[in-house]
Amino acid sequence: MSTLEFNSLLVMNRSFLKGFAMGFTRDTQDAEDLIQDTMVKALRYKKNFKEGTNIKGWLYTIMRNIFINNYKRKKFQNTILDTTDNQYYLNSGSMQADTITSEINEKDIHAAIDGLKGDFRIPFTMFLEGFHYDEIAAELNIPMGTVKSRIFHARKKLAGELSAFRN
Repeated sequence: MSTLEFNSLLVMNRSFLKGFAMGFTRDTQDAEDLIQDTMVKALRYKKNFKEGTNIKGWLYTIMRNIFINNYKRKKFQNTILDTTDNQYYLNSGSMQADTITSEINEKDIHAAIDGLKGDFRIPFTMFLEGFHYDEIAAELNIPMGTVKSRIFHARKKLAGELSAFRN
């Protein structure tokens, strides 16, 4: 399938995706962002689409996965929106009563991450920055299983080192 044909298929299915995007996000602007992210990822992984298969199902799966990953990322970041006129983003961690303790904890966490061996620290840091396993594997030129293993072991080591900060 040529690039022009593939692009035409994407454009034809945009209205199909809009209904699902609105169902996921319940917001027009977020829905447009989700559709755009879906289109970009579809173009990026065009080689994975098999001609003759259901493009609507393929695009829906991409959209659903993007939505789920973004939801998890936002939940992990624990960021809230201040709805005042200036609309500042506030880190809810800075709103804790004991900010001195939280600053110490943050420093200790960064020190623990920096203390990881490079083989573990680099994939773990990339994962924290929002990279997917396949992107980390491609960037570091290592198998995806190795990436998953290194991130798992980095988490395990950090959990042990930071056990004093658990509630």
